[in-house]
Amino acid sequence: MKIQVNGAWREVSAARLAAALEDLGYGESVVTTAVNGEFVAVQAREQILLRDGDSVEVLAPMQGG
Repeated sequence: MKIQVNGAWREVSAARLAAALEDLGYGESVVTTAVNGEFVAVQAREQILLRDGDSVEVLAPMQGG
């Protein structure tokens, strides 16, 4: 299926957000996620089903000031 990840179209085979993040190389990374503009907690990623055309945002925490 084709989803938009951080503004770029990507092809993924996984239907669940957690598995899609693994496929995209974010497996062990500490990141914040949103699907179609809605925040998704780490604990909920396994339950979120992605559909063709969904928009996924993946953000890494930043340090500094």
